[in-house]
Amino acid sequence: MKLSRTAFIMVLIVFNIAIDQISKVIVRAQVIPGSESEILGDYLTLHNVENTGAFLGMGSDFNPTLRLILLLILPISVLGYVLYYIIKNKTLDRLSLIGFCCIIGGGIANVYDRIMYGSVTDFLHIDLGGVFRTGIFNVADMSVMLGMGLLLYSNFKTNKKEKASN
Repeated sequence: MKLSRTAFIMVLIVFNIAIDQISKVIVRAQVIPGSESEILGDYLTLHNVENTGAFLGMGSDFNPTLRLILLLILPISVLGYVLYYIIKNKTLDRLSLIGFCCIIGGGIANVYDRIMYGSVTDFLHIDLGGVFRTGIFNVADMSVMLGMGLLLYSNFKTNKKEKASN
């Protein structure tokens, strides 16, 4: 059975939301808030942190009206537009389509948390001994980053093909 393009888009988005929400339910139920546990030594640690802001807590000190606009209304509008764009634009290559679905799914998952809980649950932290270090993040953040990576890769691949054909 072959999925229609729109069904494929919806399945990918729902999958991204589901894995994020399942992971957050487990963390909220099993990990003590504010705690830190080693997964792979100090390189990968597990936390349970509620982030009232956006990326790395930015915006957590905004007044409630500004936070509502920047962390709920604006993201919902952008995600809605991107969903409309990928459904209507039939010329997108497969990698770009998957990338946009990951971004939309991760974005919706974090917006859902902000609406339901007033914050986003973050729980993973990577520290590769000063060479590479992240803030505390979640599966939705990974989905968004994977989506961005796929879009960049697809763009470079397309540009390379266009230059080769000229």
